[in-house]
Amino acid sequence: MFAAHGALAMSIRWFGGPGQPEGPRLVPLETFIAALDRLAPECDRLVIAGTSFGAEAALLVASYDEKVDGCIGFAPTPVAWSYIDPDGSQVSHWSYGGRPVPAIPFDLSWEPDADPPAYVDFYRQSLRVADAAVVARAAIAVERIGEVLVVAGGDDQVWPSVDFARQIVSRREQHGLPTDAVTLSEAGHRTVLPGEQVVAAGGTFQRGGTDETNRALGRLAWPSIRRILRLP
Repeated sequence: MFAAHGALAMSIRWFGGPGQPEGPRLVPLETFIAALDRLAPECDRLVIAGTSFGAEAALLVASYDEKVDGCIGFAPTPVAWSYIDPDGSQVSHWSYGGRPVPAIPFDLSWEPDADPPAYVDFYRQSLRVADAAVVARAAIAVERIGEVLVVAGGDDQVWPSVDFARQIVSRREQHGLPTDAVTLSEAGHRTVLPGEQVVAAGGTFQRGGTDETNRALGRLAWPSIRRILRLP
């Protein structure tokens, strides 16, 4: 999508490939930084973008890597999260410098009340019961990022992305930094940009919104995306 409008863009696989974790488990942030290093010599500015866990990665990478000029987070999160192993133990989604990035653990006492499940309350409950010191360590230092655009739907059933986007805005405001936030109350977890083909996502769970409202959020966000990417 970005390349079609004049940006030099790269999309990467960051788990499930050869030599990579099978899931979002201790994924090295250096995976993304290496891709940025490849783009840097050809670009006037670097912007990293991602959706959901990808937004989590994008915000973390942008907060660690000083050469990143901006970040776009679709259905973002203000904190790093954990991965639940089959035995119920938990580790961070991410690592950096060979060490796990501090992350919020899940409250495994939560049980879904619908089929297919909606996980939004799982995230809310896990964040609510987490120790304050753990939350502080897991918070993404979004104030280290030059420009930030967050895009979120108010009907997101995966996690509360509008609330999360507001927390990102608030943290940056505390440091005197503006944030571009685009939200639509009827949209779900997935933003669909103008002209984008929807790819079927894995996993059977509720994501919220409809194709129409998710596309409406994409249209609403597109001018802000063009601005942060400096597209003509």
